[in-house]
Amino acid sequence: MILHNCIARFRIVIDGDVSICRTARFVVREGEAVPTHTVTNQVPPLVDYDAAEVPVILEALERGGAGHALDEVHEIGRLAGSAHAQELGDLAEEHQPVLQTHDRYGHRIDEVRYDPSYHELMRHAVRFGLHGAPWADSRPAPHLVRAAKTSVWSQVDAGHGCPISMTYAVVPALRANAELSARYEPLLTSREYDPVLRPLAGKPGLIAGMSMTEKQGGSDVRANTTTAVPQPDGSYRITGHKWFTSAPMSDFFLALAQAPGGLSCFFVPRVLPDGTRNPFHLQRLKDKLGNHSNASSEVEYDDTVGWLVGDEGRGVPTIIEMVNLTRLDCTLASATGMRTGTIAAIHHAQHRRAFGANLVDQPLMRNVLADLAIEAEGATTAALWLAELTDRATAGDEAADLLRRIGLAVSKYYVCKRGPIHAAEALECLGGNGYVEDSRMPRLYREAPLMSVWEGSGNVAALDVLRALAKQPATLTAFLDEVKSATGADSALDTAIGRLEGEFTDPETLPHRARRIVGDMALVLQGSLLVRFGHPAVAEGFTRSRLGRDRGDVFGTLPVGLDTGAIIERLTPKVG
Repeated sequence: MILHNCIARFRIVIDGDVSICRTARFVVREGEAVPTHTVTNQVPPLVDYDAAEVPVILEALERGGAGHALDEVHEIGRLAGSAHAQELGDLAEEHQPVLQTHDRYGHRIDEVRYDPSYHELMRHAVRFGLHGAPWADSRPAPHLVRAAKTSVWSQVDAGHGCPISMTYAVVPALRANAELSARYEPLLTSREYDPVLRPLAGKPGLIAGMSMTEKQGGSDVRANTTTAVPQPDGSYRITGHKWFTSAPMSDFFLALAQAPGGLSCFFVPRVLPDGTRNPFHLQRLKDKLGNHSNASSEVEYDDTVGWLVGDEGRGVPTIIEMVNLTRLDCTLASATGMRTGTIAAIHHAQHRRAFGANLVDQPLMRNVLADLAIEAEGATTAALWLAELTDRATAGDEAADLLRRIGLAVSKYYVCKRGPIHAAEALECLGGNGYVEDSRMPRLYREAPLMSVWEGSGNVAALDVLRALAKQPATLTAFLDEVKSATGADSALDTAIGRLEGEFTDPETLPHRARRIVGDMALVLQGSLLVRFGHPAVAEGFTRSRLGRDRGDVFGTLPVGLDTGAIIERLTPKVG
């Protein structure tokens, strides 16, 4: 067999006419010319780069007094940007959790089997301290540091972030039972991951979950029908069906059930202290749109043992401490998704040519990319600011706590609502390649709606803001004082603040207008933060387009005259 390459000129004859003349490369195999496939104008993989090299994150750390964490954040960034970590995310997404209700002999075991990649992702996340570690960290700004590290790492895989987030959020709620908190908080803050179900006291570290919603109530948790009957030894026996319980292999859960004194919160371990399995029957795993690496389940409690956390009848106020922090992570996750999509779009546009130039140099594409970047940077800035407020609130700053509560509900509503439309536009920047699974953009798109659904859908979050304003009018004053601290720096922001204040003059129609009002609050908050702390080009782009309303109703409709180059550069990945 004789093989060699040659370049030949050839003609294509159609119906007797010579119609095309071109040059092509051939492989000659035993006298037969076979054309090869030449790949051009395709984008190199975005791999082996530092995913933490993002100014909006690094600047927030320095501003919040957390510069001591920069080396660790960059270590996580280099791992997150590596080919190995990206493969872990792909494998965990592709090989979804599998439910095993019984062993081979017919004994009920109620376990979920995960791909090994999932456990490696969990080990990294726990080692990085993305779970409960901030509650035991004496260094400055531990919650801000944890938020920055989480934002860098979670772009690898979103699903394993669910149990990590719940373990972070459970600590302040568990403190409503001093005995349980003293026993288990050190294990919730430990940086060792142990996925095996066994008695909690014998484990090097714990993962926690939450079990609230039921099929007849959903977000209306007060409609729950699960019952809890007190026992002579101080425990309770819980019976009922939970419609959504994610990460069911967690070591314990905080669950809501109706006790004699009303809806109450309970500590429910998977394995009891004597080593026996607590009845925790996994009925099925949810077949979800996205978040595939995370198992979400329906659970049947059947005389399941639990211990009261907080007082009877105070279940919602007790568990709301956990919900508030998971809402922080919902906001952070949506912002991370936006930033991940924008970076992928910019990387593609840098290397793809069309109509005689690189896409990144085409004026309309620059408009789209800059608009995506502004949205991502505004959302990230707000999320990290909320984490910084958490540091201040946990240190006893009551004003910061008041501002954090209203800021969380406002930002959770708006940032999470913007995620899906942002993901769709970022995907479109890659064209048909973005619609193909191996680009990872479809995964990002499927993930985007989740954060708006989780921990209170859009209506719930918007109405929570109104309830907070009615119950604690001081929250509105705190919010307006915060955004007004940028007064005089930007005329569009000043006008928007004045317009927002006028929205509260007609209380009768507030519920009907809740989404509009809360959305405006979120925009004013992001605008104020960017004007005070952000890059001038990003701040100008945000206030002129979002607050000055000089834009269309899709991405890529920014006004002329903005420094799109500076905006895009801040999210351009530094490869090589």
